[in-house]
Amino acid sequence: MASKQATKRLQKEYQMMGSNPPEFIQAKPLDSNILVWHYVVTGPPDSPYEGGQYHGKVIFPEEYPFKPPAIKMLTPNGRFQTDTRLCLSMSDYHPGTWNPAWSVATILTGLLSFMLEETPTTGSIKTSVQERRQLSRRSRAWNRADKRFRDVWPELCEEELPVDTPETDQENTEASTLHRRKPASKVQANGAAVAPAGNAVLVKAVGGIWSRIKSNMLVLVLGGLMTYLVVLKVLSRLGL
Repeated sequence: MASKQATKRLQKEYQMMGSNPPEFIQAKPLDSNILVWHYVVTGPPDSPYEGGQYHGKVIFPEEYPFKPPAIKMLTPNGRFQTDTRLCLSMSDYHPGTWNPAWSVATILTGLLSFMLEETPTTGSIKTSVQERRQLSRRSRAWNRADKRFRDVWPELCEEELPVDTPETDQENTEASTLHRRKPASKVQANGAAVAPAGNAVLVKAVGGIWSRIKSNMLVLVLGGLMTYLVVLKVLSRLGL
């Protein structure tokens, strides 16, 4: 159960989140437990998470604001393990660095900032930019399938889902181009290179010249033979 001080502080922060929320961030406590907050981070533009919707929880201790909360992300995102306590400077992993002046807005802004970095920590994972973009496109559908999200954020479930068009990604376009591109020559199993098209033209030309030479040689031989026969006939008539 929350202490009076924690309840008063969190109620005030809820009002502040409603009137002046941080950019890309929404958060609110459960009706049944003010110590458990659910947040939604929207992926900022020009990031691998652009347009994604990332749902998570912040679990405050009874001693808040004098002790830090536990922080989890529930939506698959490619940066953090899901439903796992994250080791951050403003989480319960580091009570020694906690500042009681930090608020829900401060905590979630710090989480988003760390999400956009690549610094490893307990609870983080390593994935490619393309994988994170794919997860971003699937995040809203994933959230709608999660009962925890539907119970806390029914208003977000009414939003129209974006059209999934993975083929428009720059990475996929480049990969497709590279796949279609053919090398100038191929290497056989014995290591010999197969001549490209330009060499084939040269070979064909040389072959044509050699064919003409052979044809001319045959004409010369036949001509010589005919001359020899004529000479023999003339000598025979002369009685030589």
